[in-house]
Amino acid sequence: MKKIIFSCLILLGLGFQVKAQDSEIFPKGPKAANVHHIGDIYLSSLVQPDSTFEFGVGYVVSEAGSHLYWHEHPAGQILFILDGEGLYQERGQALQTVKKGDIIKCQPGIQHWHGATPNSRVIYMAASPAGKGATIWHEALKPGEYPSK
Repeated sequence: MKKIIFSCLILLGLGFQVKAQDSEIFPKGPKAANVHHIGDIYLSSLVQPDSTFEFGVGYVVSEAGSHLYWHEHPAGQILFILDGEGLYQERGQALQTVKKGDIIKCQPGIQHWHGATPNSRVIYMAASPAGKGATIWHEALKPGEYPSK
């Protein structure tokens, strides 16, 4: 886990800033198929887990109003919010607003969802250890769980 935090902090600490869509640090990546989310979400896989580094790192652009379904990570996940304003909620807990500079630790096995606010996109890096398995997807949000515009 220390390797994940150290690697991501190095990337974030290089003095770069996330700017307008045309000049982001990392490429926006392709639009993800709407299998486990609502709205437009773009994903770039920056680091694939391998025999040396047991975690993956993704760069995610979640457009306004888009969000993931309820899900969990068997080994946890860390979200580094780079730009915009987003939402994060763990099952049974209060909805949280997240913004540039926030770091969210998604504990192993805890169901949660995250995405953009209705009026702002959110850009984040997600670091996920892969050793205990892939993301486990659950149901879509129910009416009222995601704030309306």
